[in-house]
Amino acid sequence: MDKRKAEDMAAQRVQLLSPLLAEGLDPAKKSQIKTALCEQHGISERTLRRYLARYREAGFDGLKPKARGRKPAAAAIGEAVLEQAILLRREVPGRSVRQIIQILEWEGLVKPGEVKRSTLQEKFEERGYSSRQMRLYESKGVAARRFQKRRRMALVQSDIKYGPYLPIGPGGQKKQVYLVLFEDDATRSVLHGEFYALFDQRIVEDGFRKTIQKYGLPEAVYFDQGKQYKTQWMKRTCAKLGIRLLFARPYSPESKGKIERLNGVIDSFLSEVELEKPQTLEQLNGLFEVWLSECYQNKPHAALGGRSPEQAFRNDPHPLRFVEPSVLANAFLHCESRKVDKSGCISFMNRKYEVGLLFIGRTVEVVYDPADITEITIEYEGHEPWQARELVIGERAGKRPALPESLQPKEADASRLLRGAEKRHGQRREQQLPAISFRAIRKEGERDV
Repeated sequence: MDKRKAEDMAAQRVQLLSPLLAEGLDPAKKSQIKTALCEQHGISERTLRRYLARYREAGFDGLKPKARGRKPAAAAIGEAVLEQAILLRREVPGRSVRQIIQILEWEGLVKPGEVKRSTLQEKFEERGYSSRQMRLYESKGVAARRFQKRRRMALVQSDIKYGPYLPIGPGGQKKQVYLVLFEDDATRSVLHGEFYALFDQRIVEDGFRKTIQKYGLPEAVYFDQGKQYKTQWMKRTCAKLGIRLLFARPYSPESKGKIERLNGVIDSFLSEVELEKPQTLEQLNGLFEVWLSECYQNKPHAALGGRSPEQAFRNDPHPLRFVEPSVLANAFLHCESRKVDKSGCISFMNRKYEVGLLFIGRTVEVVYDPADITEITIEYEGHEPWQARELVIGERAGKRPALPESLQPKEADASRLLRGAEKRHGQRREQQLPAISFRAIRKEGERDV
C-alpha cells in the first residue's frame, strides 16, 4: 500500500474515532457511542477498540495500515466467490461481512476460515459495495444533480436567513431581524435582498413584489416548504401572473444549492456588521446594500466564467417581461373566506363590513389589499363582485334594513307538516289491520281437535 493511501485511511479512522476522543465522557456514554459507530460504519467493537488503542499509543501514525506479508487481496478470494459475496450484499445491504462469510461457508463455496473479514471488506470497498457506500443508496430521496438555467428570469429562487439582533423592540429591547433574498438562477444576481423585523408571509410578499417591479415577471419561482412560501396567496398570485410555482422536496437543501451558497457568502457580512452595531433597520439595510454591490454583485463569479452577477444579468439578451401596475396590484391582492352573520355583515381584521342580508349564513370570498382595508371586494358565485366599505357605528342605532323578499316569511293556509303526518298515520293503520292474531289461531286449533 502506498503512502498516500495509508494516510488517507488513517485520516478516515481518526474521523471515525473523533466522537470517542471528547473529554468528560462517562463509561455509559462511551459504550453508547461505540455501539452507534459500529452500526454506522459496519465494523465490530473489537476493531473499534483496536483503532482506539493504536491511536492512543502512536497517534496518527498508529492508525496507518501496516503490511503483514500476507497474500494480496486479489489472490486471497477467487472471482466466483467474490461475485457471490457481492450478490449476498446486494440482496440485503445490511448484512455484515461476518454474516456473508458465514453464508458462503454454509453453502460450501469456501472452507471455514478461508476468507478473512478484512480481506473481504477491502474487496467490497474496491468494488463499491462497502457498508458506507451501500448506505448512500438507502436514502429515500434522490441525488440532486447540478442545474443552471440558460437565460435570466427563467427561474428565481428565494430563501429567508436569520439576521442579527437590533434594539427595535418595545423600550429598546433587542429583536432578531430576518433577511429575504430573491436570486436569479442563471446569473446568480440578487434581485432583491432586505432585512425585515417580521417572520411571516408578509415579508415574502413584499420582497416578491419589489422583485417584479424592478425586473419583471420570472417564468418560474422555486421555494422550499416553509409556511411563509407555501400559502394560498402565493398560489393565487403566481396563477394570475402566469408564473410556475415550484417547491423543493422536503428535507433536501441540496436542491436549492445556489441560494444556500449565497447564504454562506452573506455570513461574512453578518460577521462584519457586528462591528458596526447598527441601531435601526434602515442602517442595517443601507450597509447590506453597499456590501452586496461591492462584495458580491460586481465581483467575478467562478460559475459565470469570471463575469460578475451584475454583468451576467445586464448582458443577457433575453427580454424582461413587465406588467401594468394595475395588473400587478390585482395579482397581489389577498383572498380569504368569511361567513355572513344574521345582520348581513362579516368580521374581518377586527372590523365590520356590511355585505347584504341576501347572503345571511353564506360564505363569501373577501379580496383585499393588506395595505388598505377601508374598502374590500366581495365575491360570491353567480354574482358580480362588489365593494364593501367598513361599517361605521354611530351614536344612534340605525333602522334595520328590510329582509329581501326571498327571505321573508310566506303565508300558508294550513300546516303542511300536520297534513302530511295525518296522511302517513292513515297509511300506517291500513298496514297494521291485516296483521295476524296469534290468539285467534290458537282458538281455531282447539276447535279442530
